[in-house]
Amino acid sequence: MKFYVMLEPCEEGGYTVTVPGLEGCITEGDNEKEALENAKEAIECYLEGIEKVNQIKTGRNRLKEVEISL
Repeated sequence: MKFYVMLEPCEEGGYTVTVPGLEGCITEGDNEKEALENAKEAIECYLEGIEKVNQIKTGRNRLKEVEISL
């Protein structure tokens, strides 16, 4: 699975990284290499969180998957 990330240089040095395809998925690094490594980790954590949310079942409420075509 591939994701595009946006690297933004910080005034104090290093980079802020956002993942446009994953709302709120943001990280940073002291240099470009570290920022990209941290982005991979942030994406993995984000997706693991989504997976856990999708497994929640409480009482009579159940989370189900639906698919749409655009």
